[in-house]
Amino acid sequence: MRVQTQALHFSADQKLIQFIESKLSKLEQFFDRIISADVILKLENTGQIKDKIAEVRLKIPGGVLFVKGTQKSFEASIDMAVEALRRQLIRHKDRRGRTRP
Repeated sequence: MRVQTQALHFSADQKLIQFIESKLSKLEQFFDRIISADVILKLENTGQIKDKIAEVRLKIPGGVLFVKGTQKSFEASIDMAVEALRRQLIRHKDRRGRTRP
């Protein structure tokens, strides 16, 4: 799977990019036909607290899965997004399996 990471208004360090790639690669054990993943990292300034937003768009045959995670750190945002994508992939795989004869 090809992973493309984009950081808006800041530069992501190599350690964060490797963390994202390792987390997303674990999704392949739930659905092995993932084409690519596009990750967008954003900083949201709301008052005193700076939230970290991770948006992940997963391209799979027959569609696109999208998740947005907001937490206090990018690592937590990615964890949240990957968990949501894992559930979506399992649900997608179940639906595909039921429609086939």
